[in-house]
Amino acid sequence: MISINDLRAGRTFQIDGVPFQAVEYKHTKVGRGSAIIRIKAKNLKSGAMFEKTFVSGAKVEEVDTEFKLLQYLYRNGDNFCFIDNKDFSQYSLPKSVFDDKEKFLKEGINFKILFWNDKPLLVEFPLSMIFEVAQTTPGVKGNSVVASFKPATLDNGLAVKVPLFVNVGDKVKIDTRSGDYLERAN
Repeated sequence: MISINDLRAGRTFQIDGVPFQAVEYKHTKVGRGSAIIRIKAKNLKSGAMFEKTFVSGAKVEEVDTEFKLLQYLYRNGDNFCFIDNKDFSQYSLPKSVFDDKEKFLKEGINFKILFWNDKPLLVEFPLSMIFEVAQTTPGVKGNSVVASFKPATLDNGLAVKVPLFVNVGDKVKIDTRSGDYLERAN
């Protein structure tokens, strides 16, 4: 059993046999009563978010999860194939595991994947990744006080806004949480 006080962001637990991952933790102490802890958690089976309030000192069941470092190989319909470089076992992960972030998958890149009872629950992406600009219009210098952006398509098909100085063939760093341009990469 895990104390509610230990449920920080990223920690996994289960309620009624359903695995959850804590996203937010808020501890509130009001007046004379006991402290209240609000947890915002993600259902790892369905992907739904929920908020629950606990009294300080409450406990939840610990869930036995494991992270594996797997290398992305290729896409096969709605499934994505990965390989474990340690024992060369292959895994086929459904699209539902990716939370609409499958556009950031690149062949040959390693990703941390959370497993529960040998079932993949979620893929942990790096905070930023580097992609090549496949298509964009030429930037025109002008007298502008604020930063100007133009549309670009990356080698993974993602459409982003990039600064005017970025050209076709340049490598750019993209934030995987928002899909926004961060900086030009070398």
